Amino acid sequence: MNDDKFALPIHWADHEDIALSLYEKFGDDFGESKIYRIRFTELLDWVLSLPNFAGTREESNEGHLEQIQSAWVYEWRDNQ
Repeated sequence: MNDDKFALPIHWADHEDIALSLYEKFGDDFGESKIYRIRFTELLDWVLSLPNFAGTREESNEGHLEQIQSAWVYEWRDNQ
């Protein structure tokens, strides 16, 4: 696991980095079907609370959230 204080900032376009952070945070508590059922409002709050996340709520959009969801599913699949 990375030492958060030395990690580079993560922005909205860093879908894979965000997905990896979410997978590290939640592990296998969220499988594919559960990830796709997460409300975007909830996902948005989780992303904004990640250490080193430098984006803002105003910069988010549905496209970013969809890409993060998909990347999270791929991350989960890679670890099964």
